[in-house]
Amino acid sequence: MSDDLRSVFERSPTLLERLIPRLTADDSPEDVVEKTRVIIEELPETDQIAILEAHPRIGAPVSTLSEPSRREQGAEAEASVLRELMTLQAQYERAFGFRFVVFVAGRSKEQLLPVLRERLTRSRHAELRAGIDAFLAISLDRLRKARAEAR
Repeated sequence: MSDDLRSVFERSPTLLERLIPRLTADDSPEDVVEKTRVIIEELPETDQIAILEAHPRIGAPVSTLSEPSRREQGAEAEASVLRELMTLQAQYERAFGFRFVVFVAGRSKEQLLPVLRERLTRSRHAELRAGIDAFLAISLDRLRKARAEAR
């Protein structure tokens, strides 16, 4: 399971270090994510932000993405969409101080633009919660897929 967890919680070794001792062999993907949520809520804000910062930017060069991120982010987008996406993400990072994280869920990069615009109107606190919720939704999806592939 720890190999699956490394793939799921990419680039978040501190989170993994705290999570693995709390897991049992009988934990479902939902159990793992709930335990992860509890750990994240116990962390100081700087560590919560580090978890979001470890997540790759949407539209980042394919060569910098993990295999799960490549699959989730899907096909390339038109140059104008990528430019706007990068501009809005930079604005988001300036406004909130952390990376925009969203559960793509099969949406195109173009479909994410209105989501990003709307999230730019929220408070920093609401966005930190939204980013953590998205991180956990992505994690749950990855865990479910890993379990299905293992069967």
